[in-house]
Amino acid sequence: MTDIIQSENALLKKIKNDFIGLDTVYTLADGRKTTRVYLDSTASTLMMGPAYDILEEFLDHYANSHSVLHFSAKITTSQYEWAHQRVLSFLGADPEKYTCFFTGSGTTAGINRLARVLRDYRKEKDIVLISIMEHHSNDLPHRKHAGKVIHISLDNSAQGQPGCLDIRALEKNLDKYKDRVNYVSITGISNVTGIINPIYDIAELAHSYGALILIDGAQTAAHMPVQMSGHSNPDRDLDAFIFSGHKTYVPGSPGVVVCRKDILLSIEPEELGGGMVDDVFIDKYIIKDNFPDREEAGTPNIPGAIALAAAIEVMDKIGMDIIYHEEDELVKNTMERMKTIQDIAIYGETDISKCSRAGSISFNIKGMDHGLVASVLNDYFNIAVRNECFCAHPYVKELILDDLLEAVTDIPDNELESKYKLIAGMVRASFGIYNKHEDVDALISALKQIVTQKNEFKQLYHVDETGNYVHNTFKIDIENNFSVSNAINSLLNI
Repeated sequence: MTDIIQSENALLKKIKNDFIGLDTVYTLADGRKTTRVYLDSTASTLMMGPAYDILEEFLDHYANSHSVLHFSAKITTSQYEWAHQRVLSFLGADPEKYTCFFTGSGTTAGINRLARVLRDYRKEKDIVLISIMEHHSNDLPHRKHAGKVIHISLDNSAQGQPGCLDIRALEKNLDKYKDRVNYVSITGISNVTGIINPIYDIAELAHSYGALILIDGAQTAAHMPVQMSGHSNPDRDLDAFIFSGHKTYVPGSPGVVVCRKDILLSIEPEELGGGMVDDVFIDKYIIKDNFPDREEAGTPNIPGAIALAAAIEVMDKIGMDIIYHEEDELVKNTMERMKTIQDIAIYGETDISKCSRAGSISFNIKGMDHGLVASVLNDYFNIAVRNECFCAHPYVKELILDDLLEAVTDIPDNELESKYKLIAGMVRASFGIYNKHEDVDALISALKQIVTQKNEFKQLYHVDETGNYVHNTFKIDIENNFSVSNAINSLLNI
């Protein structure tokens, strides 16, 4: 067993250094040239080198799928079919019970699709339960398609820091609305705080009341093991799981939906077109019974799907439990060190023993707007982070409510509207397989310097007409820029 663990760790160490963009160099505001520290993986991860290499090899054989009558079509069809099966295996989903299909625009497309499917699947049920921490992609589609959406509160600690979904509040609403509840849709990991929800406990509770369970796995798939089926208690199985390839180390790959076949077979597919029918006549059409064809109308993103399957093949060879453990140590280390820095507020429950985290930490520096902190981290330290509300406005507003109330007391009423965007948000540092403790060192060192030099940094920036912080003198130059048109001209020697 020890040899296996050492082998897996060796593979992880090797893969950590094999991502495109890890050696990208930019020129900073003080003239230094340094390598970028990428801490924006929750938005989009970097491209895994082996997946990129496999994609290049595959493109030598590329053709459209759904044919086996010439060599390239045969290869493409077989590998595209393999990609679906690889996803099912990666998520621990029984292929007899579940199907996988790919969608456009990431997790958002998949959740919109299933919101419409489940609306039609159980038309008599008009209530959907979600948490207050959801990304807009796991909130707005249900509001539009699924009837009445009820937001479940979070479990607060004695310090008032919101943690995971409040299971008691969920059960109270399941009991209150009973047969009206169609499904519960919950994020596995918050894209704001990295807080992990107990999805199998939630599934068991939802199923005990006759509700279905959907998991927004946009942040989960790349960070921790998932087991959709095969639990000793079948009520802990998941009905559907949706995630994004661009958050799983393959930018440009599609969104992924894994769902119970019986649900999808009970209604006509949401999208119609080529490839999902057996035959078409003037007055009728016959839809295929086989998966995933019936759910994938039109020509799919074949290269993206195959590259994604290659990435998760690598992740499985490393071991998702090992990846989770490695990142868990990184997040813990970052958060504990951030706690020691004066004037930094970390959002969400920070006691790991009460509430586990993965992937993300969101924070603010007292006396500095989130946009200013993000700009300084980029311009002077080459650390890429994200700021504002991360497409989770209700959650972020709840987390920063006390800070907002304190801030607005010092802002004149006539300036409140213009300055709201500047104060209504936070900074997020997020991690991927490729991040190391040296990246944490760089972040902590930068934050300490920013905190001690607040006033100096404030003097170097102004807010432009779009409401963003801009350096007074430092401008992006050709060394820090990229243009497709210029790159083509250079490639063609024009």
